[in-house]
Amino acid sequence: MKARSDCSICYALDIFGDKWTLLILRDMIFEGKSSFSEFRNSEEKIASNILTDRLKNLDAEGFLIKTASAANKAKFLYSLTDKAIDLLPVFVEIFAWGAKYNVIKQSTNPVYKKLVANKSKTITEYANGLKIKRDTALGS
Repeated sequence: MKARSDCSICYALDIFGDKWTLLILRDMIFEGKSSFSEFRNSEEKIASNILTDRLKNLDAEGFLIKTASAANKAKFLYSLTDKAIDLLPVFVEIFAWGAKYNVIKQSTNPVYKKLVANKSKTITEYANGLKIKRDTALGS
């Protein structure tokens, strides 16, 4: 992707400027999803063409690693890179902001609750767990 400016916020918005990209990463980080069909079954019901485009962009930008499934070579699985895992503290803050202002319902995600209870320690432990999960899935 060609940068529009040298502004860090502009760079972030070029990548995360739509809701679907963040929701895909949310599903991977907090729900353990890794396949196209798992993403399609999310509550928000992303359209197939949009999902295909966002996964392609996340892969191209270095947030995901796309591999063929060992069980079914026609099925692809996605793993998080360190670049994506480094977003964990950002997600915690977005969760906290959303929990404060969302009048519909409060987050019931147990991972989020654990992260908020002891941010720095839990973020480090959870990030390490995500890396181990990725490395195991990739056979590293």
